[in-house]
Amino acid sequence: MSTMAGQGCEPMIPAEDLAELPEIERSIITKYRKPLWSKFIKAIKDFNLIENGDRIAVAVSGGKDSTLMAKLFQELHRHGIRNFEPVFIAMDPGYHPDIRQLLINNCRHLNIPIHLFESNIFKVVDDIAQDYPCYMCAKMRRGSLYAQAQELGCNKLALGHHFNDAIETTLLNMFYGGSFKTMMPKLKAANFSNLELIRPLYYIEERNIEKFTQGCGIWPLNCACMVAAEKTANKRYEIKALIQELKKSFKNVDKLIMRSTQNVQMDCILGWRQAGKDHSFLDFYDND
Repeated sequence: MSTMAGQGCEPMIPAEDLAELPEIERSIITKYRKPLWSKFIKAIKDFNLIENGDRIAVAVSGGKDSTLMAKLFQELHRHGIRNFEPVFIAMDPGYHPDIRQLLINNCRHLNIPIHLFESNIFKVVDDIAQDYPCYMCAKMRRGSLYAQAQELGCNKLALGHHFNDAIETTLLNMFYGGSFKTMMPKLKAANFSNLELIRPLYYIEERNIEKFTQGCGIWPLNCACMVAAEKTANKRYEIKALIQELKKSFKNVDKLIMRSTQNVQMDCILGWRQAGKDHSFLDFYDND
């Protein structure tokens, strides 16, 4: 059942470590204007992420990425584009009560009016997918968020994936899947009619999100999964470490990976798949 969180909760974070809300909100368009606000706006414009009349479900997990995304949407709606309506949703997939309370307290301090709903995803994943919990959890979370967004009359769901998530996904697909594909800034939901997923943090680097979070004094949630708590050495961490190692020799390798996804030379590709159909360069090769 959906409820509005933030009523009658005492903060678990030491008050002296928290920045005041007006200071946090002001910093988004002043101190962090170039690394956060400008890149947020650029992604929205480049990929046409917001259109007139949109009702957007902004998914707030309580982590650093989605918390920033929520504040960016609030700033955009308050001082910029007002032709859309943000609706902030948060899911409790089976958190420990202290973790759930931390989510509520953080959102209350930041004045993010979340619609908090419950699911038992952690329990289900533990029962059916102990060997690959992260993949199944992510898939089930996505489905639950889509369903909640649809129930609230939204036509879009915003997730907090950022620049680093996109380039890491590109390399994961290459190294472990044998395919060249990336995390898209927007896509239509396969199983939910009239719903679209958008990723407005697409150009924002994780290190700048971390700086903002630290400046706020907020304690963001991590995965908080009781199933995968012992399984931290996953492939994404390996890719993240690889990129950092490559940057020692190639300073802008991360930006070049991103650029490569936007600069595919189709005349120099052996094969590709489009709309479920495989193509080969030989199909278009002129033997004359």
